[in-house]
Amino acid sequence: MDLQIILIFSIIGVSIVLFVTEIMPIDKIAFFIIVALVLTGLTTPEEAISGFANPATITVLMLMIMAIGLEDNGVIQLFSDAIKRLSFLPLIIMVPVFMIVSAGISSFISTTAVVVIFLKIIAQLSKKYNFSVPKLLMPISFAGILGGSCTLMGTSTNLLVNSVAVDYGMEKFSFFEFSLYGLVLLGVGVVFMSIASKWLPKGGENTLRTYNEQSNFLFTLTVRAESKYVGQAFSKVPFYENPNIKVLKLIRGENVNTAPGKNTTLRAEDQLVLMSDIQDFSLISEDDFVLSLKNDEIKDNKVIEENIATTFVEVLVLPGSEFIDKTLQELKVILHKIGDPVGIQKKKMLNLKEKVYLPKAIKKLIVKAGDRLLINVDKNQMEVFYEYNNIVVLRQHEDDYQVNRYKQVWCMMVLIAVIGLAATSVLSILASTIAGVGALLLADCINLNKIYKRVNWQIVFLLAGMIPLGVAMGNTGADMWISGKLLSLLSGQAPVIVLGSLFAMTMLMSGFISNNATAVIVTPIAIALATGLDLPLKPFVIAVMFGANFSFFTPMGYQTNTLIYGTGAYKFKHFLIVGGMLSIILLIVGTLLLSTLLTP
Repeated sequence: MDLQIILIFSIIGVSIVLFVTEIMPIDKIAFFIIVALVLTGLTTPEEAISGFANPATITVLMLMIMAIGLEDNGVIQLFSDAIKRLSFLPLIIMVPVFMIVSAGISSFISTTAVVVIFLKIIAQLSKKYNFSVPKLLMPISFAGILGGSCTLMGTSTNLLVNSVAVDYGMEKFSFFEFSLYGLVLLGVGVVFMSIASKWLPKGGENTLRTYNEQSNFLFTLTVRAESKYVGQAFSKVPFYENPNIKVLKLIRGENVNTAPGKNTTLRAEDQLVLMSDIQDFSLISEDDFVLSLKNDEIKDNKVIEENIATTFVEVLVLPGSEFIDKTLQELKVILHKIGDPVGIQKKKMLNLKEKVYLPKAIKKLIVKAGDRLLINVDKNQMEVFYEYNNIVVLRQHEDDYQVNRYKQVWCMMVLIAVIGLAATSVLSILASTIAGVGALLLADCINLNKIYKRVNWQIVFLLAGMIPLGVAMGNTGADMWISGKLLSLLSGQAPVIVLGSLFAMTMLMSGFISNNATAVIVTPIAIALATGLDLPLKPFVIAVMFGANFSFFTPMGYQTNTLIYGTGAYKFKHFLIVGGMLSIILLIVGTLLLSTLLTP
């Protein structure tokens, strides 16, 4: 093993550790990969930045822009309204039907966006029709991943693998080339999850309150110095008798009272930690109580300037967000002039119908992944608010949103045209998505100044940073070295065993690091392995596509799994057991399916 191969393995090893530990954001890791490749001379500077101009990167960027246009012009809402009409189905039928719908939409639209649609409406349906939310969420997430794997544009992983394979001289995939295999695996997934949903937890008060219309947040209030309740017994406060507002503790200087009684006398600048829904909280008089922010802001007796139109926005915090490990006071500084964080909902919060106490885990109100925040945002700053990565806007408490029907129809037509042109090979996926964005700009359906702030640039930088890593593996011969070792290890084994081993290795890696990172690392190895065995390249490359996507056994492998895990509806064991069983079944079935392509 020469020095260059040792260097590339060192870069890959450090990258994997950083991805798994999440010490820094994924885009930062990707940029440091570019830096490392340039400084070590494993790629030329031009090769190191080639990912920014790679067709896969630009195609994913165009698809993200189109998704924003679809959401802003009400097309996503049309899908949401259509899904709600399926609520009359019994649960035993609802699981496979919702999975098929999720998979169908995910074949052409971002899987994460599709799962967010379901997240926003399932709680409403469960409350109305009294069905178990956890028995639906995981099947929907898994179906979205399976559906996205069925087409070339269904997931960024497929586009990335195709791009890397083409760079290695392989003929590019057509839009539906591997769809038949994907559909078979989707069918297996639907059948398995329809049965396995019986083993998923039942919906109780502690599940998916993140999306309930009347869900509760923790608020911290400070008693104003001029409040008429200063010196009065706590029982005199109007919300004391409100059953929907629970006072969890009273903080006075360094003293904390976790059970303030009705005869407790209030003093100026006492802090009250409340659990309440938004509607009841909005009834509390601002003349007597102010949201607790920084001390100098409390003295101003103002939280939000007058004459500024604001809206309450509920957001879910995802892993990698800069909001994590921050207090609400620190978020106030981060969101300066954009909005005020007013409440937080922790995954472990209890329902008001049961005995309520303040768990130790939330005493300091530190934001963690999976928490939900209630933020009062200046309506004029909403586009700036979308700059923040790794948060999902779940709900905006606003009733005056109007959809331009002309633009809505235009966006729908553009989406259909893009899919049609790409599917029939009239245009490449890159050309059709660029044309689609151009059509949206022409009809003023999107504004580029707003798009710049709302695109998830982390994904763009991740793709741009990982692509040259694949180039470096080719430059150094690391791909051939690994494939040679694998050939020696699997010497004498049938080609189907070699294919299955590659499938399993890819699936295992993608459970702990980014599926895109896995795809870039393993694709050159797959091509070298197939070349060494004198076998067709495509079954090995498709195995990488499927293996990188099918990371069902951990909540970290795919963003939609992280999303539903963050709701508190599941524990890690549910992914490990249910997702693990599905992964093993798909590994076996997928290997047998792709083995039919092994004949030269």
